[in-house]
Amino acid sequence: MNEVLSYLLRIGAFSQYAGKTIINNVYMDMKGKKPVFKRTKSAIERNNIFNSIKRYTRKLKPEYNGDVYLETVRCYFSIPQENLEKCRYTYQGAETYAFLMSDKYILALFTHCLVARKEDACKNFHIEGFTEKEYGMVTMENVKNVLFQVLLFDNIDRVNEKLEVNLISIFLLK
Repeated sequence: MNEVLSYLLRIGAFSQYAGKTIINNVYMDMKGKKPVFKRTKSAIERNNIFNSIKRYTRKLKPEYNGDVYLETVRCYFSIPQENLEKCRYTYQGAETYAFLMSDKYILALFTHCLVARKEDACKNFHIEGFTEKEYGMVTMENVKNVLFQVLLFDNIDRVNEKLEVNLISIFLLK
């Protein structure tokens, strides 16, 4: 769990992945018993989130014998082509996109992803090859608590004229 959190927060051994665009990521932090979603400006802030999530996880006492589930959901956004061209950026020799967005706008995109994920969980569909337990995870019936969530804007991909970002959640199952 610690290594996964370190990677997602881009700290410790994974700090090499913390490029300039990391400030756009939205992280879940625990303030008391309530999750707070925010962006960070420094490794110190991300380390503080790491520590608060570790404390929160210790309180929930997961056994890591199949009761913790990591999920990656791809979220897609479209931006008009003329605006997209203005966002082209070369970072460490690779072509990418950089977006200057306010906290309000990024948190709205994060909320949009969460709502879309919950709507998908409510749809009545069955996925071939999934066990009952896996299907329960997709429909979120087996989810007891959310240990951590992050919307990673620092690794945006362009797929079929849309931008793809990953919403990663770590769930504690019932």
